[in-house]
Amino acid sequence: MTARARLLMFLAAAAVIAVFFAVACVRLPAFGSASHPYGDRAVAAALEHRTANVISSVNFDTRAFDTLGEESILFGTVLGATLLLRRARDERHVRAQAEDVMTTTRLFGALLLPVALIVGVYIVAHGQLSPGGGFQGGVVLATALHLAYVAADYRVLKRLRPLAVLDVADSIAAASYSIIGLTGLIVAGAFLKNIAPLGTFNEITSGGTVPVLNAAVGVEVASGLIALLAHFLDQAVEIGDPEQRDTPDANAQGGT
Repeated sequence: MTARARLLMFLAAAAVIAVFFAVACVRLPAFGSASHPYGDRAVAAALEHRTANVISSVNFDTRAFDTLGEESILFGTVLGATLLLRRARDERHVRAQAEDVMTTTRLFGALLLPVALIVGVYIVAHGQLSPGGGFQGGVVLATALHLAYVAADYRVLKRLRPLAVLDVADSIAAASYSIIGLTGLIVAGAFLKNIAPLGTFNEITSGGTVPVLNAAVGVEVASGLIALLAHFLDQAVEIGDPEQRDTPDANAQGGT
């Protein structure tokens, strides 16, 4: 396709989008108005399904199909990075070396790592009740694990990071979201229909399928980010130039 053809296609698509966007903006309520139809419907739907956090109700109930797309984007990113960053035939493995870390940094990381893990689990588990959820908690969990790299070195991180298990967990969590959606389609005739018992409002087991989908996203985000960073760190730390000789200097460069 020529550059002129691509430009014409872009202009045609942009014109269509601009028309629909302009029409949508014209029909919006006036700025500062007391009328919030979408917000009112979202709050009503959250209360009906016993979900205290309206944002999680929107993400995992009212617009759960959109969240499936967002989760799939991250899964596809991890899969693509795994394929692109795998070790090539002309690359060789360089063993990571021990690194000197300040005692205060090591102590701070050792104390903060378990606290950060607990906070991440809490944010995921209480996503249907309070601000947070699977996406936010998954990022916290992935960040918490990498405190081992900051506080110690890459060898410690590798011992704490069961990469094979995380790869499987990432795939299972991503698939479970669709399986829950198909279950709703079979039982209630609608994909991702909230069919689980709704429970008691403001309790951790409330919300029907919302906490289940939220947990699946939390596992997928945490596992996916850890796996994604693992491939980048492997390239930066343990993949060396094939022409580089096995010397102490070369190994030191591979461990930085």
